[in-house]
Amino acid sequence: MAMVGLFWIAEGDVYVGAKPSGLAAGVRLTPEGIVALGDKQSAFYPWDEVRALTVEDAPVRSLKRQVGVLVDLALTVGLGGSDDAPAMTVRIARAESEPESEPESTELMAYVAAATGYSQSEYDLSLTLLARMTEGEATLRTTLAAMAEWGRAREGGSPRGAEREALLRQWGGDEGAA
Repeated sequence: MAMVGLFWIAEGDVYVGAKPSGLAAGVRLTPEGIVALGDKQSAFYPWDEVRALTVEDAPVRSLKRQVGVLVDLALTVGLGGSDDAPAMTVRIARAESEPESEPESTELMAYVAAATGYSQSEYDLSLTLLARMTEGEATLRTTLAAMAEWGRAREGGSPRGAEREALLRQWGGDEGAA
């Protein structure tokens, strides 16, 4: 299993954010649709109903954020502070039954997989990749298949930053930039 941008890839499964455990909230991407996992958000959204997919509230890495994480860790461990894991919002814009109406928006929660946040580049590339997944079934299936195949072949942990960015560019169809 490995983290690449906003994605957690465990063998052939692709998640936005960390892979959930037990009743924890999470979001899994499958060739058929988006699966909302967890105690309070269990649902399925077929891709043909999805018009846009984005992530908000994902922590983007900065020096200020890294210092804040260390302070929070010290307070949590030393003073019995909160041990809540950071979360982000996965927003799904879905088609309405009336063609002229605004898309319906659904918000799902996913836990952050990167302890100190994501790099700005990985965040931006991940959003581009999520947008690409809503372009059509052929693009979606090709993209998810490439991510899943990489996950099944991957041994060891997450790759280094440059390799993660190259993978996101490749999966997003911008192979010349890799």
